[in-house]
Formats: sequence, C-alpha cells, structure tokens
Amino acid sequence: MRRLLMGAAVAMMAAAPAMAELVVPNLSYRTGPYAPGGIPYADGFNDYFTLLNERDGGIGGEPVRVVECETAYNTEKGVECYEATKGEGSLVYNPLSTGITYQLIPKATADGIPLYTPGYGRTSAANGKVFEWVFNYPANYWDAASVAVKYLLSENGGDLSGKKIALVYHNSAYGKEPIRTLQELSAKHGFELMEVPVDHPGQEQKSQWLQIRRDRPDYVLMWGWGVMNSVAVQEAANIRFPMENFIGVWWSGSENDVVPAGAGADGYKSLAMHGTGMDYPVYDALKEHVYDAGKSSGAGDQVGSVLYSRGMYAAMVISEAIRKAQEIHGTAAVNAAQVRDGFEALEITEERMAELGLPGFGQPFAASCEDHGGPGKGLIQQWDADTGTWSLITDFIEPDDEVLVPLVMADSEAFAAENNISMRCE
Repeated sequence: MRRLLMGAAVAMMAAAPAMAELVVPNLSYRTGPYAPGGIPYADGFNDYFTLLNERDGGIGGEPVRVVECETAYNTEKGVECYEATKGEGSLVYNPLSTGITYQLIPKATADGIPLYTPGYGRTSAANGKVFEWVFNYPANYWDAASVAVKYLLSENGGDLSGKKIALVYHNSAYGKEPIRTLQELSAKHGFELMEVPVDHPGQEQKSQWLQIRRDRPDYVLMWGWGVMNSVAVQEAANIRFPMENFIGVWWSGSENDVVPAGAGADGYKSLAMHGTGMDYPVYDALKEHVYDAGKSSGAGDQVGSVLYSRGMYAAMVISEAIRKAQEIHGTAAVNAAQVRDGFEALEITEERMAELGLPGFGQPFAASCEDHGGPGKGLIQQWDADTGTWSLITDFIEPDDEVLVPLVMADSEAFAAENNISMRCE
C-alpha cells in the first residue's frame, strides 16, 4: 500500500505543471575599479525584487528569479553573461554598461528580448520606430548634457557666450556619448567646449587636471564612472577648482564619488534622474520584508544611497512593465516578447509612483511605439560634506528638444539604413 501511495504521489508530481518563474538577469559588477558604482546598483535591483517576492508573492502571482552574473564592467564578459543566461527564459536585460548595451542591441533584437537602459546606453534608441526592443526612458545622455547646459544658462542670466566649459570624460563609448550634443549646444550658445578624455579605469588624472588648471575653464562637466569619479573630485580639490562649478552626470553623483575627498568635495554638483535619501514609504516596506528578514543583497551597507535607489528604480520600472504585459496578454506567465509589449505600453504616473511607495521620486512618463525615451528631464543635486548628504537644488529641468530631436532622428535613421531596418509605427 505504501509503495502504491508513493507511486501515485510521484505520478501526480510529474503531471503537475511546474511553477512558472519570471526570470530577470542582473548583469552586475561587484569587482574591479567600477565596483563603487556596480555594487549599490546591484543591491538595490535585487532587493526590490526580493520585496515583491516576500510581500506580494512576486508579480501577478508569479515569483521573480533574479539571475546575477558578474561582468566586471567588461564588454566581452557582459556578452558572455547574456549568452549564458538568455536560455533560462530571461525576460529583459539591464546591462548597466553602455559598451555592453551597444554589443547586445543586435543580439537581443535577433533573440526577441528587450533591453532596458535607463539613463545610459545608445541614446538614439529613444526612437522606437527603429529600436523595437530597446527602451531608455525616463532620460538619456543627450538629455543630461542639455539639462546641464540649461542649468548653466540659468546660472548666467541665459547667456553662456564667451564661457569655457570642459568635458572630462571616460574615454569609451559611454564617455563619448554627450560630445556631439555639447558641440551642437556650444554652437548654439556661444561657449567654448574643451574635451578632456580620461583613459580606463581613470585612476591617473593628474595631467588632465593640470590642463584644467592651465586653461581655466569656467565650468567642468564630467562623464565618469567607478573609481574615475572619486579621483576626479579629489584632483579638482587639489587644484582648488571651485566645486560649485563642477557638475557630473548622474553616474558621477553618488556618495562613493565624493566621500573619499572629505571636505574637499563640499559643493560638488551632479545631475540626478530621481529623488535622494530614504524618506519614501518603499523603504519602510523594504525594512520589514527584506532588511529585518536578513534577505538584503550583498553586505546590506548600500541601502538608501543614490545608486542603490537607482537600481531599485530600474527594478521597479521592469516590474511595472512585466505587470503591464500580464495585463495586456491576460496571463501571468509572460514571455520576453510580451514583456516588450509591456515596456512599449507602460505609463508611470505620479499616482502610480505614490502607490508604489515612491511619491515624487521620479518624473512621470508614458511610452509609445515611437517614443522609447521618455521626457528626458533632469535634476541638479549638490553635496554637503558636513552632513554627508545630497540635496536637490532644482526642480526637473526640460532638455532642449530643438537640438536633441534632430540628433536622435539622424543617428537612429542612419542605424536603420546601415542595418536594413524598416521603420515601424507608420
């Protein structure tokens, strides 16, 4: 009888459908010179999905499995991670690397898996007519460059003619992204643009900052990442460059970028794409269901930092796109193609952000077939070394679409012609 019962149980288990999983890879980097940015982002990304699993049972009743793969911010390793994980039913990739993103765009497009690259990656992917599988809302690098210049215009009575602005940039696809935009804005507004490249990984910058001391630009913009950021802030302090005139992109504005310079970093500014700090209800939920339960990602020491919040934000947008896909297709066990539809139909309202425990955290946006890029607004935040906190010093600033839209269209249309891609959304 016991053998009969056991046999029946095994047969029932074999016949029962396996529980579906929503697989979301995390192409992270916790090692090397870019770990100061990679670790907090990966922790926030993981912890948000842990919250959904522990509190809600996943998304739409389906548990989320985050598959983390170490890339060390290396493009070749990033592609290897993609190839190693795509067969697990991966629904979307968030590479957190412009170099990896450029390599994955043709691969993910051929495989039918969406890429979500908020605030990084290929800027012209904002044109959904060409880039069907790539989404970079709510803002991109060209938006960031325009927002920085708009802020400087507001600081100078609307006139930058005769001013000199230096761009200190990571000498890679990432760091080169804003150059064309800044060149166009330089022609429009009459400022001189200095281009100052910094080679990987950015630990040696003395010659660049001696050049800045010699040429005396009025402002310095920075497109840095990882250890490059903290070295640049320290070098700027060493030459006594006025920190209030030093503005990093949103990837150069974390606590890890400024704390090493101590009081020397006071007054440094950066762009931001979302709010700062932990004064949001979602952190109460994370504390209850993740931190206090001993389920934090990593060492649990990055909670509430700028990049932790950004990783959490990316996970939130991905989860909302999955939720939208479930709604559109009438099934909880969605596949990658259905999640793409969710990304393209996604609308994040202020009301929805509040429901998610993030009131006022980010800008509302609505995607469409044509628009995969969002409104592109940005904030300016400033570092207070005494309190060890970032403070937002502006409201959201709109980018200059008069300059940006033609650039996005020209670049995306050239990509379409080179790759024989037919325009969608007609």
